[in-house]
Amino acid sequence: MPSIILIVDDEAGGRYTLESILEEQGYRIEMAESGREALEKAHQFLPDVILLDVMMPDMDGFEVCERIRKDPILAEIPIIMLTALDDRKSFLIGLEVGADDYITKPYDRRELRARLQGITRLNRYKKLVEERANIEIAHEQLLAAYDATINGWSNALDLRDKETEGHSRRVANLSGKLAEMMSIGAEEMVSIRRGSLLHDIGKLGVPDSILLKPDKLTEEEWVIMRKHPQYAYDMFYPIEYLRPSLDIPYCHHEKWDGSGYPRGLKGDEIPLSARIFAIVDVWDALSSDRPYRPAWEKSKVLEYVREQSGKHFDPQVVELFNKMIAEI
Repeated sequence: MPSIILIVDDEAGGRYTLESILEEQGYRIEMAESGREALEKAHQFLPDVILLDVMMPDMDGFEVCERIRKDPILAEIPIIMLTALDDRKSFLIGLEVGADDYITKPYDRRELRARLQGITRLNRYKKLVEERANIEIAHEQLLAAYDATINGWSNALDLRDKETEGHSRRVANLSGKLAEMMSIGAEEMVSIRRGSLLHDIGKLGVPDSILLKPDKLTEEEWVIMRKHPQYAYDMFYPIEYLRPSLDIPYCHHEKWDGSGYPRGLKGDEIPLSARIFAIVDVWDALSSDRPYRPAWEKSKVLEYVREQSGKHFDPQVVELFNKMIAEI
């Protein structure tokens, strides 16, 4: 897209002289015959550079430049002042009102082209930097909106099942601490937190009669309950930014010895984030009251976790988990 140059001169000869100098340089040329028209066209076209004559009736170039610099929409547009006045006072006034450069008539064609090329190049670079910064800000805002949505889904799950209220936030926090102890990278830490908050999202596909049953489930009901990891995968795989977080919702019921579900993964086949989360999930579940049993004592839960090392849980993760709990 060509740079837009706004030429401002009350004399037609001056305007067309500049146009002839610049017509083969690939610019889009717009013209204004007065200061007021210059302000109107500056708003209309948002030019990349303004070539502004000083000596004009009603509103001279200095006043136009000053008004542009006070206008928040136009303030950063580069301005080159053009005048037949070759005196220091005019030069200083131009700088004081905000001009970026100053060229006297008659123009040296090569000098004018070179100065204009330098300013448009800098202005284009500045716009690219601003655009990239805006893209980064927009990206951060989008991610913040995504995370707010994830938190909303997590809260909705907790509200659906009052017995597990707060469970998702607790396991997300503990999983993050355990992941830090394992020197997990920052990017994967984000995925672990998101996956932890969404670990039971597949239960939205489980009927309330099963999910909220105040007693042990029958074998037929367990068949349905065990589908919730697959439900989670099917729900969120189409959402590209959530795919790195799917390991926990999809695999947190897999077991180290291969006896888990839904795919019967074994050992290192299970994603590390899911191995980390599995211990935290069981810890929080056993440490909390349920309709069919009271919460276990901390020592009993720790004993169970140790006993399940190499069966349900990754032995290395169990070792670090024990250290973490001892420090809490």
